[in-house]
Parts: sequence; structure tokens; C-alpha cells
Amino acid sequence: MLTQHVLYVGGSDHDLRIPFMLAVRNCGFRVTAAGSGDRTPFDKVGLDFYPFRFDRFMNPFSDWAALKSLSAILGEVRPDLAQGFDTKPCLLLPLAARAADHPAIVRTICGRAWVYSSRSPLALAARPVYRAMHRAAALSTAATVFEMDDDRAFFERHRMTGRNGLVIPAGGGGVDVEGFRRALAESTPVEQLRRELGLGTSPVIITVTRMTRHKGIPTLLKAAAMVHQVRPDVKFLLVGPRESEGPLAVTQAEIDQHAPYVVATGPRSDVPALLKLADLFAFPTEYREGVPRALLEAALAGLPIVSTSMPGCCEVVRDGWSGFLVPPHAPDRLASRIIDLLGERKTAEMMADRAAQLVAEKFSLRMIVARHVALYAELLAQDSRLDASKVDSTRLAHHHASH
Repeated sequence: MLTQHVLYVGGSDHDLRIPFMLAVRNCGFRVTAAGSGDRTPFDKVGLDFYPFRFDRFMNPFSDWAALKSLSAILGEVRPDLAQGFDTKPCLLLPLAARAADHPAIVRTICGRAWVYSSRSPLALAARPVYRAMHRAAALSTAATVFEMDDDRAFFERHRMTGRNGLVIPAGGGGVDVEGFRRALAESTPVEQLRRELGLGTSPVIITVTRMTRHKGIPTLLKAAAMVHQVRPDVKFLLVGPRESEGPLAVTQAEIDQHAPYVVATGPRSDVPALLKLADLFAFPTEYREGVPRALLEAALAGLPIVSTSMPGCCEVVRDGWSGFLVPPHAPDRLASRIIDLLGERKTAEMMADRAAQLVAEKFSLRMIVARHVALYAELLAQDSRLDASKVDSTRLAHHHASH
């Protein structure tokens, strides 16, 4: 039997799924990736990569160009199955597949994104358009993978799921538990990084996310100011891109108002090392995302967590058990819980241990890959039966025509 070929389509952070792709390849599949980010990480591990440009924000002209580009990639790669991650790829991939040789299409819904996170007039106006697009995409989708029941229920309520809606926790790829722990052990010494970043011996509150308003960065900055009043020795480390985030990005001036107790690093490739130097992880998101990878990695790094009570975060943090949850847009509550955990080290350590165990058991790469491989086998078997029935019907037609 020929090796079955899977194409993975994602955005600028698609390289974070490389461990997932390699694990699928180790299960006997041929794997190709297409994404809008840097191809270098894919080249390093020997994964074929196709650049796929699209605008994360609303832009019909860009979307049309991206649709044509994706159709061309499908035509060239000719995969047996293609899986999309992130909002735009999940909408464009099923539509592009109609013009191609129609591989089996899987959408991975990693949360509901900006359209359902913002209450701006533009977001509210976009919702019916996105619902219509998701319904159209569902017609060409063999399966839709959700990261949590909350999203699956929402899609089913609005008739956007199509066939085979299922939940795979951290369906965006899971976390390579062994690999991440190895990266922690091999990371730059904490003292060296603290010197480089000017953190000294201060307790450090870290967040790893995009520096945008809907990720709650303005709320975190307000909370940082409140914590500073009570604990002037504490520093906040903000890790993630800002300049690439368009109109929703926080400004450098907003961050600079909180110097020197807030340090913004921009995007970094040494996240495990940065987590290792921190004392606590704060995640102020107001965004309807899936299960945040940042929370999974923070838990594995042994950090106590304070997060907002958004659905994806609640999959990792159980309030008062594996961390603390606070409402979004509540800097006073966020600051209060940060101060609590800084002062109650035994409680913080106990919660961190529980979060690490939960992540290792529920969101491990090994388990996520096994679930996906089982899904692929089922979908490809269905395709084979459909192809066989087409062949049989063609033979039957020839038989009737010759008599």
C-alpha cells in the first residue's frame, strides 16, 4: 500500500506543530506543511514546506488571493488528507479543496477567535458572514476537530459542524511533554538570562502571548501597577510579538509607562528558559481561543498560574485546585491573586504540581497524535470505500453499455 500523504495548513506559528507533524510521520504517513511563517524550522527537520500567505484580519481581496494560492498548493501536493488549523485556513481549505482533487479535509477549531471575542461593531457585523462561511466550509469537510466541548456545542447550535464533529483536547497539536522537559533541562542558565534581561533577583511574573488588547495586555499592565504598589520588588516579563499585531496591538508607549517593573522582550525562541526563570505565570486573555499552548507549557515548567476564566483556559486551570481563575477585564482581581500566590508558596507549589500532572495526562503529544491517527485511518478508509464504489458503478455502467 502506498504511503498516505497528509498536508497540514496553518498560520505564522505553524512551526509549533512540528513535533506533532514528526510524530504523525513516525506513524507511517508522508507529511507536508503549508503556512505563513518562516520555513527554516521545517527545513531543519526535513519537512516539505509551502509558503501560504493570508491576512489574519478581514480582507476580502487578500482572502481571494489566499484561496487561489491554497488551491494551487493542493493541486501540486495532491495529499490524501489535508488538515487546517486557525480561523482562516479552516475556512479557506475546504473551499479550496472543491477545485482540487478533493482530499479528505479536516478542520481544527482552535477557539472562536476575534469575531466572537470582540463586541466591536465590525466583529458583530462579521458574525453572520463567518457563520455562513463555516456552513459552506462544512459541506466539503470530512471531520471537524474541536479542542473543547464548549466550541463543539456552539458550532452544532449554529449548524456549522457538518459531518464528524469530535473533541480532541489540544487538537492543535498537544505538547511534547518529554521534549519540553528536555528543553527545560538544557536551557540557558537562569542567572545568565536574569542578568541579560535586567531582572536581578526579583520575583518574576511572566506571560507569553501576542501583545494585543484582546489578549488582555492592558488589563495586565494595570494589574502590574497594582502589584507594584504592594510588592515593588516584583517584575513583569512580557514575551511575544507586538509590532506584527496590527491595529489591536498595545503601543510601546503603553508598556513604557510601566518601566522599570515591566519588561517586554518581543518574540523569543527560548520560551522554556524564560519560563524556568519565572515565579508565576499570568494569562489575562479576553480572547475566545482554544486550549492555549502557553498555559500547557507554563504548567509543565512548574509555574503556578493565574488566568482569566475563558473557556480554553478552564480546560487547564481549575480554580483553587490547579491555579486561580479571575474574570477578564478585572485588573484588581488579577493583581490580588498574583499577590496571594507570591505570598503562599506552599499553596502555589501544590497547584503547580496538579497543573503539571493534568497537562501530562490530558494534553500529551503522544495521546493527541494517537487520536488523530485513528481519525485519519477512519476517514481514509471511508474514502477508499467511496472510490471502490465509484469503480464498481463505472464497471457496471460499462457492463450494461456492452449488452
